[in-house]
Amino acid sequence: MPAHPHELYAQRLNRYVTAMRNAKPDRVPLRPFAAEFTATHTGMTCQQVTHDYNQAFEAVIRCCHDYDWDAVVPNMVYVWTGLTQSAGLRYYATPGVEVAPDVTFQYREPEKDNAWMLREEYDELIEDPVHFLYTKWLPRVSAEYAASPFRRDLALVKSTWAMASYFSAFGGQIQRMKDETGTPSSICGMLKAPLDVLGDKFRGYLGLAFDLMEIPEKVEAACRALMPHLAHIALSGLDPNRQIPIPIWMHRGCVPFISHHHFNTIYWPTLRPIVEAIFARGNQTLFYAEGKWDAHLDTFAQLPAGSIVYHIDRGDPKICAEKLGSKFCLSGGIPNAILAFGTPEQVRAKCKEVIDICGQNGGYIMDASAIMQNDSAVANVKAMTDFTREYGVYSTTPNSSAPPPPPENRCAEPSFGPFPGCRSWAQHLPELPPLSGDLKLLESTWQNLDALAYFYIWHLVLSF
Repeated sequence: MPAHPHELYAQRLNRYVTAMRNAKPDRVPLRPFAAEFTATHTGMTCQQVTHDYNQAFEAVIRCCHDYDWDAVVPNMVYVWTGLTQSAGLRYYATPGVEVAPDVTFQYREPEKDNAWMLREEYDELIEDPVHFLYTKWLPRVSAEYAASPFRRDLALVKSTWAMASYFSAFGGQIQRMKDETGTPSSICGMLKAPLDVLGDKFRGYLGLAFDLMEIPEKVEAACRALMPHLAHIALSGLDPNRQIPIPIWMHRGCVPFISHHHFNTIYWPTLRPIVEAIFARGNQTLFYAEGKWDAHLDTFAQLPAGSIVYHIDRGDPKICAEKLGSKFCLSGGIPNAILAFGTPEQVRAKCKEVIDICGQNGGYIMDASAIMQNDSAVANVKAMTDFTREYGVYSTTPNSSAPPPPPENRCAEPSFGPFPGCRSWAQHLPELPPLSGDLKLLESTWQNLDALAYFYIWHLVLSF
């Protein structure tokens, strides 16, 4: 008789968290980051799962039923283009609009001399990032701002409500996954490195590359100015149960995109304190190391044991296991090219190879090297799933008990100062008439509403 979904949920959560604690569960957990693959599996188009998050949610539920995975992202097609269209964001190409319905959404890299932030604007960003985002960045990235004041205001209202609607819907999706399929959510929250944010959403890669060579002191100062804001966003989104990790999407911070010198002097010093702050609270960071980060494994190995889960994309699994496997859980390593163009036999062989290298003593999670888009073949994903369940077995008895707690030996939490906000109560107070009654109530209400505007603009930068 099949187990009840809540019993399956307990077994899978135990399996997933045990592996992330670098211990040995009953078997290797399966945690595919399935994005547009969910559309491929369910017969939908990229346009459907990208432009309608309810259809994307449904595709995930179908995959949970059909594949028996241990943890999944509630919607890995995270950039909801309904929101990007309502905000008029210029840096996305949307399925069915700028690209064909069966093509995944595309990010448009800005021209070096016409980026979303100009080189001469570094000082403005450094002085007040939030002010810069609202007064310079948002009017530049939104086509609606250039159309008319009415279109600008309409876009701001629509995209704000759209973001609230979208984020609120994740709670129901996570509950459906648990109640209907017994599947835990695999990640929560949002984190990017300051240097990646500077390249992704402000200067573009070419602009950043020239800046690193010609004005590195400005780049460093900008990353240090961004760091406390990215830390506050990350810390606000942590799993209160300290079980599910927060992912960091690592883009261009590795050699050869930047030099060892810039990694050591800019990228890592403005990221490591955030990772340590997360671990100080008992949460893990999933290093989703897109590309090849083997040159930096010795640096990552200096982090406290158990503080991260390291995901292998184009890196060498043997090197990753040698340098990180004794301290951290590893995941991934199954090339997307094999899942797209290989045979089921090749997939099974690769899964055996990676499990033998990374998972002999536990501490490994099965996944593709990178996010699975619509080119992953259903037969190959099924082969990866079935083989892992058959081969990656440590014990024949599933464990339904509570997952292991985070390590007690953790680092001290770095301080990033008070919540930055958009406009502090102290700035607002001189504009008010003489106050009376419960002054703390007035202040807390102001700060809570100010936080909504703060989180809106930063999630526009980080999530969309």
